Order: sequence, then structure tokens, then C-alpha cells
Amino acid sequence: MALNIVIMAALCAVTTIMANTKIAVFNDALRPIVLEYREKRVTKSALGTTALAFGIGYIVGFIPQSIASSVIIIHVVLLGTDIIGSYLPDDKKYSIWIAGAAGGVYGVVMGAGLGTIQKVFEILPYNFLDSLGQVSSVVLVAFAVFPALVVALQYGWKKGMITFSATVLAQVVTTQFGSFNLANGNTIVINANAIALLVGMIFMISYAMNDKRERTDSQAQLANIFAERVKQIKKYWYLFALSGALIALAASMSIVTESALSAPLYQEGQFNSAALTELARVVGFIPLVVTTGIATGTYSPAGIKMVFVIGSIGAAMGQPLLAFVAGGIWMSIEVLLLTKFSVLLDRFPGMRDAGDNIRTAITKVLEIALLVGGVIAATAIAPAWGGLFVVGLYVLNGTFKKKMVDLAIGPVGALLVGVISNILVLLNLMTPPGL
Repeated sequence: MALNIVIMAALCAVTTIMANTKIAVFNDALRPIVLEYREKRVTKSALGTTALAFGIGYIVGFIPQSIASSVIIIHVVLLGTDIIGSYLPDDKKYSIWIAGAAGGVYGVVMGAGLGTIQKVFEILPYNFLDSLGQVSSVVLVAFAVFPALVVALQYGWKKGMITFSATVLAQVVTTQFGSFNLANGNTIVINANAIALLVGMIFMISYAMNDKRERTDSQAQLANIFAERVKQIKKYWYLFALSGALIALAASMSIVTESALSAPLYQEGQFNSAALTELARVVGFIPLVVTTGIATGTYSPAGIKMVFVIGSIGAAMGQPLLAFVAGGIWMSIEVLLLTKFSVLLDRFPGMRDAGDNIRTAITKVLEIALLVGGVIAATAIAPAWGGLFVVGLYVLNGTFKKKMVDLAIGPVGALLVGVISNILVLLNLMTPPGL
């Protein structure tokens, strides 16, 4: 037990530092928001609130499964460090040390007992956290549209529509035919959002690569947009190596597991089957993690999740130290390949010239996606008035003396609806949905 707590404290300390320095967050939907914060289009409080809205529902949802299987599902750990790292100040001399200490405390809680966290949320008169998770429901689907908007802004609406049509088609086809049953009974499911985003980026990159315009001085100033965004990732490669090593170690010791699918397999000691299940998920997530990493300059502390496969193999072999070393080496290779790919993209004038359009497209898509997600979540929390509240907040925001960033209105609005709903339930002015 003591060793488990030490490992979890170390893992959470490292991943909280990574979230605080904006080089890595586990939540795929949060990476574009981190980019907005880094480029000063979103405030610190808005980033933290968005991370909370995105992650808290999943954390609470996976806690019962983690308790039942006696293995912590990694979302509970890394979504928590996303939230802590996003909220903590990052502009102070000792910010990294504060983030590390806070993450370490969270890791101790994770290692010592999850039941306490679950009980805290059960105290609420109306536990709205499951519904709050719907804030991010549209983000990953909508984010696949941004390459089409970049193409339209740079090369005209016709090419933009072609890219958009291909993106939608990829989503439909992958959803329909992207599931494969293996002989051993496992199923490989290709992530449709990831493939749609990948197809959109292929079109965007191909148009840029075929752009024959000569490089101008203004284009030179926009050079290396992708390489610049992943420069910080490369700078902190040792943190990625450490996070990969610790995740693989924790998995090999049956402390954490990659998903609710592999948790029962860990419980039964079927580590080879767990490795195959996790490998299938790796295949589906490669496009999403890599493309969002390059586009935003923020990666995942678990990379493409291959470290979980390494951890499961280590558990099957009874070799946690080997898993630790292999996990660190693997993550170092991932970071190196990511930076190499970004440098390759920056060799084409069209990609360098796309810098402003990429920023504009990502911001616009996220504004709409987060607003829609906020309305969906708020309506689930308070069907009678939740959607009205978020939409009202959005349209009135322009009249406030201290305006909120448009990107934050959806998550903040949904969170406020949850808080107000609890007050109304206490006052017997509202009945929670379903009761």
C-alpha cells in the first residue's frame, strides 16, 4: 500500500506539472482550450473552469468502477491533474513546485482511497456532475471541422466544402464500418472523431503542400508554426519520459488501468488480454492524440496510450522495473517523432501561411462547440430553464462591463446552472430530473 501511494504521488505530481506548464493534458477536448490560453485569448480562470466542467463528470463516473475492480481507471487520475494544473497559477517563481506538491497530495488521495471523493459529491442535494460532463460532448466531433474552415479561409469556399464533405464522410463511414472483431473475442473500434480530424488535416496539408506561391517576408515571419507549438513539448521531453515510465510502472503493478474495458481483466489477472484490448484502443486514438498535439502544441501525458500496453505486458511478465524503463523509452520516442513531423509540415509555404487561419478556425469552432455543449449540459441539469440560462448569458455577455471570454460561457454557464439548481432544490423550488 505504501509503495502504491508513493508511485501515485509521483505520477500525479509529474502530470500536474505538465498540465500547469501547458505541455500536456489528458483530456483530448481540453487541448484546443489550452492553446487559446497560451495565446492569451482565454483567461486562467476560464481555463480552469473549462477543465473542471470537462473532467469532473468522468472522474466521478469512473470512481465506482475503480472501486469495484480494485484498479484505478486512469481517467480518475489524469483528468484530476488536468483540473489542478489548469487552475493553479503558472506565472510565479515557484509555480512548478506548487503544482508538483498539489499533484502529489492528489496522488496520495488516489492511492489511499477513492471512496472519500465519491462520498463528497454524494452529499450534494442534487448531484449534477454526470450531466455536466456533456459540456464536452460536442467538442471532439466539432473540432474535426477546423481544417475545412482553414481551407475555406485560405483557398476559397469550394475547396473548403470539399474538405468538409470528406470530413463528414469519414465520420459516417468510420462509425458504420470501423469496428472489427478479433479471433480472441476482443473488438477493435476505430475512433470516428479521430479519423474525421485526420482526413480534414490531410486535405488541409495537401492543399498547403501544393501551394506553389513563393515565400514572402510576411510568410517568413509565420514560419515554423507547428514546430514552434511543439517546441515546449520537446523542451520537456524528460517529463514525458517520466510520466510514461510511471504510468507503465503503475499499470504493471495493477494500480491503474487504461479504461473500464481492461479494469475487469486486470481484476482477473488476464493481463495479456488487457494488453490486446488496450492495443486496439491505441490504434483508434493515434490520429486524435497526434493531430491535436501538433495543432495545439499540447500533448498527452500518456501519449497515444501505448504505455498502458507496456504496463500490461510488464504485469503479465511480473517485471514492473522493465515496464518502467520501457515506458520511459517509448514516450521519449513519441515526443521525438512528434517534433520531426511538425518540422516536416513547416517546410511548406502554404502551412506557414496558414498560421492565422488555423488560430481563427480553432477559436471559432470551439466557441460554437462549447456553447452547444453548455446548452446540452445545462438542459440536462435543469430541463425547464438550463438552456435559457446559458443562451441568455451568451447574448448578454456583450453588454457586461467585465465581459467573459466567449469560449468560457458554455462551461461556466452549465456549472452555474448546477450550483443554482442545488440551491433551488434546498429551497424546495426545484425537483431534480427523474425524481
